[in-house]
Amino acid sequence: MTAMRWLLAVTLVSTYGLIVLGAWVRSTESGLSCPDWPTCYGYWVITPAKFAALGDTGYTYFQVMLEWVHRAIAGLVVGPLVLAALALSLWHRQRRPDLVSWTVLLLVLLLIQAKLGGITVFDANSPWSVALHLGNALVLFAVMVKLYVAAGPQPQRPVGEAPRLLAAATWVALLMTMITAAVTAKSGASLACATWPSCNGEWLPSLDDPYVRVHFFHRALAAISGVLLLLLFWAAWRQGDARLRQALLVLPALFVIQVIWGALVIVLYVPVWTAVVHQATGVALFTVLSYVLCLLQAAPKPTLAPDGPHVGLRHAGA
Repeated sequence: MTAMRWLLAVTLVSTYGLIVLGAWVRSTESGLSCPDWPTCYGYWVITPAKFAALGDTGYTYFQVMLEWVHRAIAGLVVGPLVLAALALSLWHRQRRPDLVSWTVLLLVLLLIQAKLGGITVFDANSPWSVALHLGNALVLFAVMVKLYVAAGPQPQRPVGEAPRLLAAATWVALLMTMITAAVTAKSGASLACATWPSCNGEWLPSLDDPYVRVHFFHRALAAISGVLLLLLFWAAWRQGDARLRQALLVLPALFVIQVIWGALVIVLYVPVWTAVVHQATGVALFTVLSYVLCLLQAAPKPTLAPDGPHVGLRHAGA
């Protein structure tokens, strides 16, 4: 399965770059620079000369290229890589039938992602469509991580139920945090809470303003994610093997960095580069958390020997 893991590693790196590029597209308001889909102004490849002939579109060629490259990576890089992973899993289906079901799911999610990409264009990059597009991308990304873990050596050290449940809860909380981040950015609510860490000088602001409500909800989810991450670290560290512990060490560091970037987005009044780096770090955090979740789910559960307690009693009596 070495070839499969290498292929999935390349797919993960490509998809990570694609999601970060999507943040760049969103932050530069380039999402509608190609007003049609899947072509761009009717062209599959739009050159500077073709773009100049269009006259004033309200966008620069750089913005058009950001959106076009985003689409090109999705269709010409990530798509073929996912198809190659499916073909490889089918080749090994006798030995690893479980990989086939996961790669089929991966392909389905990729097709949904392509459709959602079209919807974001036709719906004028509405906040809900952009958030749905990002949310599905993150789920797709997590399935890639699951496949990568499944295709490699499996954990041997037993892990109890508490770390598994905590990891799942943390994963959901972080996913929702990132989805609400997209809504916050796209709806123009990034500075609705113009101070940090308080919201306009208040720890519990009035939520009558819908922009403040969206922004504060994002911050609240981020705080919940942070608490869950700490609980997960505490619960899983004692039971995990070396590989799991290495991943656990990365989680709090990435979370702290992510909080710092989030603060800089507010303090510096949302410059493009901070918004992009904020999402890049967020996706990195989500990647490691997905990896931890998959390792915990793959680990065996503790078993109690039938005569375990009696053995202890016999030793105590002696």
